[in-house]
Amino acid sequence: MLILGIYTGGHDGNAALFDDYRMLAAVQLERMTRLKGDGGRPPQQAIDECLAIAGVTRADVDVVMLGRSEFPARYFTHLPPGRALEARLRRLAGREKRKSMEREMVRYGRTDSERMFRAGAYLSDLGLRPDVPLRFFNHHEAHALPCLFHTDWDEALLYTADGGGDNVQYSHRVFRDGRLQTLHGGDEAFLERQRIDSVGIAYLIATVSLGYRPNRHEGKLTGLAAWGEPLLKERLDRFFRIDDEGRITTDFASYKDMHRALGDLFESQRREDVAASIQVFLEETVLNAVGRLVDRTGARRLGLSGGVHANVRLNQRLAEELPLDEVFVYPAMSDAGLAAGGVLRFLLDRDGMDTWLANRWRLEDLHYGRPYGDAIDTTLGRAGGITRLGGDPVRVAVKELAAGRVVAIYTKAMEYGPRALGARSILASPADATINDTLNKRLSRTEFMPFAPVVAEEDAGEIFEITPVNRYAARFMTITCATREAWKARIPAVVHVDGTARPQIVSRDPNPLYFDILQGFKRSTGTNFGLVFGAREDTMNRDLLHPITEDEKRTYDEDGVVCIRGQFDREW
Repeated sequence: MLILGIYTGGHDGNAALFDDYRMLAAVQLERMTRLKGDGGRPPQQAIDECLAIAGVTRADVDVVMLGRSEFPARYFTHLPPGRALEARLRRLAGREKRKSMEREMVRYGRTDSERMFRAGAYLSDLGLRPDVPLRFFNHHEAHALPCLFHTDWDEALLYTADGGGDNVQYSHRVFRDGRLQTLHGGDEAFLERQRIDSVGIAYLIATVSLGYRPNRHEGKLTGLAAWGEPLLKERLDRFFRIDDEGRITTDFASYKDMHRALGDLFESQRREDVAASIQVFLEETVLNAVGRLVDRTGARRLGLSGGVHANVRLNQRLAEELPLDEVFVYPAMSDAGLAAGGVLRFLLDRDGMDTWLANRWRLEDLHYGRPYGDAIDTTLGRAGGITRLGGDPVRVAVKELAAGRVVAIYTKAMEYGPRALGARSILASPADATINDTLNKRLSRTEFMPFAPVVAEEDAGEIFEITPVNRYAARFMTITCATREAWKARIPAVVHVDGTARPQIVSRDPNPLYFDILQGFKRSTGTNFGLVFGAREDTMNRDLLHPITEDEKRTYDEDGVVCIRGQFDREW
């Protein structure tokens, strides 16, 4: 059975296609349109890409799982006569409004999404069969389910946190004795008033206050925080509380009030201190909330998802300071993972918990897009200023790295989620203390942003504080950890000012090219440098690679290794 998950929210639109329990493809809309965080409409290009990867058509889809978001008014069935007439007149005049399914459900105190929606008309407009079953999934449950499905846990606390979805900003679920219980954040929230309590929105307000883009540049504050002092943290604490059940609450009447109050607090402050204040506030608020839930449930395993858990420093503190055996952060922790989570909800409803649990599997890689390798080869081959190098791609790459040059590799399929993990990555030696400044300038990145190391599984524990608690999360670069003292001075390019790093632990099977370059570099340098670092560079796909000018002197190996020697002035 082919199950198509679709998320059309205001940012991070995405699609995922499953054949029963096998994920065939998962693609963010931004990967296709090149618009960061693209969303707010049906992700048609992402749907097309998923179907093309699987070699099927829209006529082959058997079930559609859809996230609740904004839809044109014509699809709603519940509007009373006056509102229905207004919607029809607006449409005839070419001024049709989009209405939030979430807000409509809250307004009328309903939880029956399917009865409020003209599924056949919507499916037809998407080019799908109008008789295909369409179901809506719960936002936070779709965040949470992948955390359980991609583990082998027999008990767990699943905690999600983001800017908001389905009238809540958090969800708490406990898994034990083969049962999954929702403590907070299910569809019952539609029967309650909106809670103004998101620490994710508070972090967004700080991001905007410093002149950065919301839902895009929050990571800059995480990096910048290490350079400041949390001088405003106590004043932030006065706005938020945590109740005995681990729920975060505030007294704000609206998010407009929160924007005004926090904006006033951040005004005229040093950007480093604002970043440090909101970062420490976020860490300690969520740590205290999750800590109360851990105490209450007795859980020893913690699954995390939602945009707040894109904050890798927060995830580190949860792993290190709570009495846990393992932490897993779903790699597509933002809304980009919702389509896949929605499909998992359908499978759970269809088959029951026992069958669903029996089909679980741990993630080894995230290669769920299209490879595009041949198209990249063609584009590079047609560009001027290119010289092909013969020989084995691993040896060529290692030679260039050992000589202090920068190497970009493209191999395997595009990766699912916000981070490149070796399928589209830039590599360089971590021993070069100046490479961060050089690459940040070339990539037009903020000057203080760190780069992340990649390390072989056998070397990870020697170089970083890797434990059974954080090892699985570190496979996907979703958590920071401390760098061991003996290594800090030897790998300055990947150690942040606070002594942490965000490693990616790799083994050979998922990506032999990546792993073999890593091991070859280790042998070539004659030291125990078991790592090079990778900058996120996942946009080398199809003919979207920008034309290479005559001034850019590059060499690349025909089997997939690109060595970048000259300056380039835009991200590619």
